[in-house]
Formats: sequence, C-alpha cells, structure tokens
Amino acid sequence: MRPDLDPEQLDRYSRHIIMDDVGPEGQAALLDTAVLVVGAGGLGAPVLQYLAAAGIGRLGVVDDDTVERSNLQRQVIHGDSDVGRPKVDSAREFVADLNPDVTVDTHETRLAPDNAADLVGEYDVVVDASDNFPTRFLVNDACTLAGVPFSHGAVFRFEGQVTTFTGDGPCYRCLFPKAPPAGTVPDCATAGVLGVLPGTVGCLQATEVVKLALGYGESLSGRLLAFDAGRMDVDEIPVPETPDCPVCGEAPAIDSVREASYEGRCELSAD
Repeated sequence: MRPDLDPEQLDRYSRHIIMDDVGPEGQAALLDTAVLVVGAGGLGAPVLQYLAAAGIGRLGVVDDDTVERSNLQRQVIHGDSDVGRPKVDSAREFVADLNPDVTVDTHETRLAPDNAADLVGEYDVVVDASDNFPTRFLVNDACTLAGVPFSHGAVFRFEGQVTTFTGDGPCYRCLFPKAPPAGTVPDCATAGVLGVLPGTVGCLQATEVVKLALGYGESLSGRLLAFDAGRMDVDEIPVPETPDCPVCGEAPAIDSVREASYEGRCELSAD
C-alpha cells in the first residue's frame, strides 16, 4: 500500500522517492524514525542538518552548552545571533526552519548515568556526537545494554574517525577498553580542529543513520573508518569483538549504567 505522503512531502522528498532503494515506503520509514543526537556541536550540527533534511521524523538533542563565537567556525546550525543561547534552542529553530515535518525534542542537560538509559530508550538510533571519553563510554554502555544501535564519530585537528555499533557485533569498549590517561589527548580548545572536518565525519554518521532507518546496505559495524584530511586518505580498521568486554562480552560486569563509574579513565566498574 502506498504510504500516505502529502503533496508537499512528495515534492520535498522527490529525490528520495524516485530511488528504487528508497521510494515512498523508505521515506515513510524515515519519517517514522526517532534519533537521539548527543551533542549539538561540531559533529552534531551536520548530523542534525542532514537528518532533518532527509526527513527523520523525530530528533532528540542532548546538550547543556551555550553557543560561543568560537563555535561558529564549524558548528554550522548556529549563527552569530545565537551566541549566548542554549545550543538546543538554536538547533531546534534551525531544524524547524529547514523541515517542518521534523519534531525536535530538546534535552538541555548533560547525558549522565541517571538519565542515559531513559533517554536512549525513547529512540530508535543514537548518534554519539560528544567530545569527551566519559560521555562516549556512557553512550556505548546505555545503547549496548538497551540494544539500540548508535553511530560514533570523533575529530582531532585534521583527523577524524567514524564507526557504527549495532548490538550484534563489537561495542565501543571493544575498540577502546579504557580512555587514554588524563592529559594525553588535548581537546579542540587546546589542539584545534579543521573547521570542515566535523562536517565530513558528521555527514558519514548521518549516512549510517539513514541506512539503518531504511534497512539498506552494510553498516560500519566491525569497521572503523579513519579519515586524514591532510592526506585526503581513508583507512579501514577492523574492530573485533572482545570476549572479555565488560559490557558486551561473555560475562559482562554490570547490567545498568546507573551502577557504573564514568570518572577518571572510564573503566567500567560495578558496586
């Protein structure tokens, strides 16, 4: 049966609808998909922009930060007039102006052990667009325990990485059992990042989400793409499952993020 798309939607999504691998049924699936984006900064901005344009029907945005002028070199959904405003508010307005089909849930808070499970459980797919290891581990654990697929991305200077964890393969802790020692990996504020780089990585993350929503193609599960903008080169790195992984392994250490510690080097521990 032909999905119930109105004339404006048939026009808006016409380039999707004429594709045999998407069609009206695929577009209807996108409109029925709910995606949680953790972070509305460098990676979250292009993710939100392209997921909204694609017609992902419901977007959740988790961020407790405000817009700073130094963000505008790469965080393309915020403008100069947004400086000082909560990022979730400017993100919501940007999406509403781009595509009125999309509902935006704003969560002006930091993802934390006491809210992660509830937030993740409300969505079909999660995008890790965070910029720190504690949040990355928390996203991984909450999604893995809930069986919710998520896309991971990270950027640093001229380099970026992206992969997807679907729940039927390795998880982020298989790739990084623990965070590097404090002080060994500088953040963007101290090391810098090429402004266009988050756009490249974020678009790859958005592509993975759209494919998951459509049920099309192969995801990056079990593979990490490492992108070097300086050399314009992409390496594919295999990510094997780890039998002793504390979250997805044969004998997981905990079954709730509320019982885990996300301080220091982010080693998973149970009380």
